[in-house]
Amino acid sequence: MWYNIDFVKLAKERLATFLRKPIALVIVEMLGSEIGSIHYLWLQKRIRDWYKIEHTGQVCSLRKVLNDALDPIERRIYIDEGNAFPRKYIYTRAENKPVFLGKMFIYQHSEYLTTGADFIVFAPIAIVSAQLNEMNALLKFYKLASKRYQIRPI
Repeated sequence: MWYNIDFVKLAKERLATFLRKPIALVIVEMLGSEIGSIHYLWLQKRIRDWYKIEHTGQVCSLRKVLNDALDPIERRIYIDEGNAFPRKYIYTRAENKPVFLGKMFIYQHSEYLTTGADFIVFAPIAIVSAQLNEMNALLKFYKLASKRYQIRPI
């Protein structure tokens, strides 16, 4: 590809033939190797950037990113749908609405429709306790802006 360049070889080829003495070749190699090391850093950054571009906020892609970064061997991190429950209200007699509640469950404030999480990330407790900040950074980078999440240990 156009970005795979051997700078030492290129510099030696561009050197005039009458200057191709051992000392001049050593100097050219030193300069070419320095440029080559900078080029190597650029190649590594290019690979990381392509990885970021290729992965999106979709569940399958997000799960792969989290497992690649935090649990590459056992791949135990998974993502499930969030829990958003409708609110239930108790009305007074003056409002002329049904008072019968039926079977009700008590949920936390964060689990209702307007405040609940859109998806839940389940990860082993060792990963959550040791790498919570890294997990949050990855989730915030890849998720859609409108989506909310929770991290729960397994």
